[in-house]
Amino acid sequence: MSVGAIAPSSRYLAAAMADGAEAFDAIVEVGGGTGAITQALANRNPEARLVVFELSEQLADGLHARFPHAQVVAGAFHENVSVLHDLPQKTVVVSGLPFRSLPAGIVRPTVEALTDVLRVDQARRLVQFSYRLRAPFAAPAGFVWRRVCTVWRNAPPANVWELQGNPVSA
Repeated sequence: MSVGAIAPSSRYLAAAMADGAEAFDAIVEVGGGTGAITQALANRNPEARLVVFELSEQLADGLHARFPHAQVVAGAFHENVSVLHDLPQKTVVVSGLPFRSLPAGIVRPTVEALTDVLRVDQARRLVQFSYRLRAPFAAPAGFVWRRVCTVWRNAPPANVWELQGNPVSA
């Protein structure tokens, strides 16, 4: 079992991430971990379809037990993205993956899979947190990052970012 943080996300970070997922018909969480953000997403958006990806089978089992209404996928996002073939257009992806510390062999296919999901509709976006002041990864061609907020009441403080298609480059 492995998580990318020293502590589970605080309720303040979870709330900030859930803020970015409101008004969507489907929410895809990448890296559900211990479920702190999953809980906020489920509470805030009870009618939305919820799909949660978690690499650790043990953590995925725990997520499935806590969120039986969610579709929990145990395994790497980029290797299982095909389960998302029938998502509604109004879909948001939420992630806490530690992109800056993951190997390039994981980052590259994960970012490609994420952008493939986002390209389906201009309104789709990725809501991502990072512990650094710079964007979690370089914005792929046709996309732009925007820093939404800093959550100081988290250990360590976290920045919430949004990645969305850039209408200027489309």
